[in-house]
Amino acid sequence: MTTEFLAFSTERGTTSPLPGRTTGSPACAQGTVVLCADRWAEALEAGVAPPVNLAATHAVTLEWVTLEDLRRHAAG
Repeated sequence: MTTEFLAFSTERGTTSPLPGRTTGSPACAQGTVVLCADRWAEALEAGVAPPVNLAATHAVTLEWVTLEDLRRHAAG
């Protein structure tokens, strides 16, 4: 999770994906924050897409974004 993505989501009426989660929280670092694919795609277009855990990303996400986009934003 990034500060930029949280600000982006807030601008669109969503605060944090999970209550109480902020940039750098342990749950974020462990990849347990769940994001909707369509919001991630919006963030990608805006240049603020947060890193993704590819192993935890459902294949249906490819209906919104490309595998190349996901790979470029793969977490560590």
